[in-house]
Amino acid sequence: MPEKYTLEIITPERIFFRGEVQSVIIPTSDGYMSIQKMHEPMVATIVVGDMKLQIDGEWKQCTTTDGFVEVRPDETIIFSQAVEWPEEIDLRRAQEARERAEEQLRQKKSHQEYMQNQIALARAMVRLRVGRRNRNLE
Repeated sequence: MPEKYTLEIITPERIFFRGEVQSVIIPTSDGYMSIQKMHEPMVATIVVGDMKLQIDGEWKQCTTTDGFVEVRPDETIIFSQAVEWPEEIDLRRAQEARERAEEQLRQKKSHQEYMQNQIALARAMVRLRVGRRNRNLE
């Protein structure tokens, strides 16, 4: 089993997680990345997706939005706009957000509005996927 190291996940509203983990898998602009103790120091961007934390040998899943990660050999800090555990996800609200984003994408908008709606749709989709999986609705 990999050695433990300190992981801190921070959002503008709260400290989402602070504790010891063996590994964390995060969505980055280059794909998913696994971080363990003594990882090469680096900074990377995080994109909308699901994130997995290995805590005492068990994997816990959550959703994340855009942000960045700072990796040090014995500590990792993740800064994200929003992070949620599956049980915190309101599936009805996530479905409504998906429908709104899809409707906005059908309308002729500026490139910036199109990109914002793409991000909103991606976030709604990952929230629905993780929330349904946690409730065994898939």
